[in-house]
Amino acid sequence: MSTSSLPDTRTPGTPPEVVCVGETMALITPTDGALSQAHAASLGLAGAESNVTAGLAAAGHRAAWASRLGDDPLGARISSELTRRGVELWVELDQDAPTGVMFKDPGAEGSSVYYFRRGSAASRMSPGMLSAERLAGVKIVHTTGITPALSPSTSDMVDRLFEDARTAGALVSFDVNDRRALWSMEDAAAALARLANAADIALVGRDEAERIWGTSTAEEIRAFLPDCALLVVKDGDVGATAFDGEGAPVFVPAPVVEVVEPVGAGDAFASGFLAATLEGRPLAERLSAGHVAAERVLTIAADMPPIA
Repeated sequence: MSTSSLPDTRTPGTPPEVVCVGETMALITPTDGALSQAHAASLGLAGAESNVTAGLAAAGHRAAWASRLGDDPLGARISSELTRRGVELWVELDQDAPTGVMFKDPGAEGSSVYYFRRGSAASRMSPGMLSAERLAGVKIVHTTGITPALSPSTSDMVDRLFEDARTAGALVSFDVNDRRALWSMEDAAAALARLANAADIALVGRDEAERIWGTSTAEEIRAFLPDCALLVVKDGDVGATAFDGEGAPVFVPAPVVEVVEPVGAGDAFASGFLAATLEGRPLAERLSAGHVAAERVLTIAADMPPIA
């Protein structure tokens, strides 16, 4: 396997506050009808972890995105767009595997998505990709349940990442982010529960928790994940509940917004919550910051906040 690295965009001697780890794909969206009939399309990018990184950068925090990309024009486009957004790149280029691609098919009842990511460069991420030494000084390491579902090597990488992050003194943040198309319900339920329970900060949607674990309320999810230090349960337009240690849960209702496109709102929430966590704000304010960040994305047809 032949690889190279993009130029490191870190400031010499100073680590970023957050490192987010996961795959980003090129996103192709038809602009004049359904995918099967369209003649024109827009080209963007899609990736939960890079969405979070971009949101943190937009909030004024130093954040790096770590992954692998194909040494191809789509990988170059993703790199340049994230750099333009102030994201620091910790990226290896794979000369033998491509950048993944995602197609969005808009429809009256919502959008469908189609992935072409099997065998992608990111699926070749492996244990030790980010050592404890590399993560020294980083405050939070964030990933999602998408990453371990990409391949056996990425699953092993995430397990090692939890260990190396803690050795480096960083908090581990994990967004469950279940993707049904990537693995079986049985494999997902077990792996996502194990990783969420082991995280310092875990974020999960109430609806996805009910789908994969059969837990229907925030309190049931907390009982199912008792070892996670800080658990945040997101319940769409209802609000979000945080469980921190033995204290009473904290609930903050979601603002009323006119939704244009829901995709990316969960990632935006995570970026707002983590930004407020870095700033040492009280738990209720962290939830509010998550809602505010999600609102910015819900009201536009894009997965990332606009560049100020």
